[in-house]
Amino acid sequence: MSIVDSIRKQLVPIHPEGYVFIGAFALVSLILFWLWTPLGWIGTLLTLWCAYFFRDPPRVTPVRDDLIVAPADGRVSRVTKAVPPTELGLGTAPLPRISVFMSVFDCHVNRSPVSGRIEKMVYRAGTFINADLDKASEDNERNAFVIATPAARIGVVQIAGLVARRIVPFVREGQLLSAGQRIGMIRFGSRVDVYLPEGTVPLAAEGQIATAGETIFADLTQSEPARNYRLE
Repeated sequence: MSIVDSIRKQLVPIHPEGYVFIGAFALVSLILFWLWTPLGWIGTLLTLWCAYFFRDPPRVTPVRDDLIVAPADGRVSRVTKAVPPTELGLGTAPLPRISVFMSVFDCHVNRSPVSGRIEKMVYRAGTFINADLDKASEDNERNAFVIATPAARIGVVQIAGLVARRIVPFVREGQLLSAGQRIGMIRFGSRVDVYLPEGTVPLAAEGQIATAGETIFADLTQSEPARNYRLE
């Protein structure tokens, strides 16, 4: 393997959604260099951050029909029970919910937590408060999915955050998905909620760092008991 090939394999792909933004940052950096060199270097750092933000690394997803994997990179901010958004049609009883908060340094490409069909996909306009707040699940702009599997119906809600101003879907209602498949992204800081079927035991802990498409959030067969965690 050549040195060039070795270097290329270490570079993380950039999602095409980011090309326009990276180009705009780079152009502004050139203008700033012309105005004052230190400003140009600041612009260069912001351009590198923009490229990092729009990274789209490949993921290795565990393949088993009854597993639910993380839909987003970031910190697990809540593991609780909550009433799902009405547009999902999942009833009015509280369901187990796992929330993942994505900072501006996390990968923002979201992935399907299960294999199944998009039974429903509903966009709802809203506010842009801090996505880490619990009320953001009710008030903020969001894009909600119901993914139907042979065993259950899973709710996934992309929630825009304080900085985010655009939820970009990659899929459509009625589409068949594989677990770990890319379903969309939220630009610049946000959150994703997963609503599990009643009685499902969450296998994630608050404060845990999740990796989209890889971290196991639940096992619908209930073959694995709730996990214990410790912070070191």
